[in-house]
Amino acid sequence: MTFQFNFTIEDHLENELTPHGGGALALDSSKESSVSEREKGKHRDKKCSTEQFDLPQDHLWEHKSEGNAALSQDTDISLNTANSSSNLEPRENSQLCLRVAKEHAIPKDLKKVLESKVIETLPGLQHVNISVVKTNLLKVNFPGENIISKSFSSHSDLITGVYEGGLKIWECTFDLLAYFTKAKVKFAGKKVLDLGCGSGLLGIFAFKGGAKEIHFQDYNSMVIDEVTLPNVVANATWEDEENDVNEPDVKRCRKSEATQELCKCQFFSGEWSEFCKLVLSSEKIFEKYDLILTSETIYNPDYYGPLHKTFLRLLDKNGRVLLASKAHYFGVGGGIHLFQKFVEEKNVFETRTLEIIDEGLKRFLIEMTFKYPS
Repeated sequence: MTFQFNFTIEDHLENELTPHGGGALALDSSKESSVSEREKGKHRDKKCSTEQFDLPQDHLWEHKSEGNAALSQDTDISLNTANSSSNLEPRENSQLCLRVAKEHAIPKDLKKVLESKVIETLPGLQHVNISVVKTNLLKVNFPGENIISKSFSSHSDLITGVYEGGLKIWECTFDLLAYFTKAKVKFAGKKVLDLGCGSGLLGIFAFKGGAKEIHFQDYNSMVIDEVTLPNVVANATWEDEENDVNEPDVKRCRKSEATQELCKCQFFSGEWSEFCKLVLSSEKIFEKYDLILTSETIYNPDYYGPLHKTFLRLLDKNGRVLLASKAHYFGVGGGIHLFQKFVEEKNVFETRTLEIIDEGLKRFLIEMTFKYPS
């Protein structure tokens, strides 16, 4: 049987909420979801592109696009702070902020991870409502750097070296999720990295697809603690909630199983080169990644050097990078063609275009593999 889900992704909270778990809230999947897309500059289309594709269990997603719909004011965001240079060529030796990397432990009390969270449902996936997360964090004195208040005060989705956009689900993430299903990408038994993970939906898809080990990395520690980790926990425990098991012994057993499954996941924050140092300096021998998944991480040409080095150092010789990007990021200067030119000049990887999405803003999915695996 085939199911068709029609939904439009909006940036508001006018949804019907129902209780979820221990005090958290669940959002009815038939309602609109508060998910944004990444576009730099003032020409941003707030609607997700129209995509139809097969999902496991014969589900079908359909993203509705309204073409060149009127742009909403809340996405009319200036990115002047993200691009202070008029030189848009990649600058490998530019002085980037090397935020120290760290690993984030999975809390023992999984229910506490989802406290005060609103859980939204997509076909096969769950994620926290990021707008609610932002609102709640503005009400408390968050220890350390509060990227929420800085983002609001600067009216920017990106603040170079401070906040790199992890508190949004960008449009190309859905393109890559769609490709996983259409191309029947195999995750079983593979070690996977969700690089620049934000919400972590790419890594969660791999997690649910049977990957043996999944690492999630984002620049900001707040993103990992308040969005990525809760999303992974919500998906790991989702089956128990759906089945509504009442027997205490069965619940305890399934809770133990969910905890064991989460042991396959590790969470990291920090700048890419620092992240590499952290995982490579581990006492145990580091096993490189079979798959590196990344979406909309090539918006800034200054980051191409560190990103390329991360692929070089962490990807297995027979591994693949699956990367999703818009053709061009207005106001910041990056884009798929400039990045492919950078990769070509390095002569380490070869790139292959997997798919071009023409609806709305043009988007690309590419694969990167080593030119000389030996």
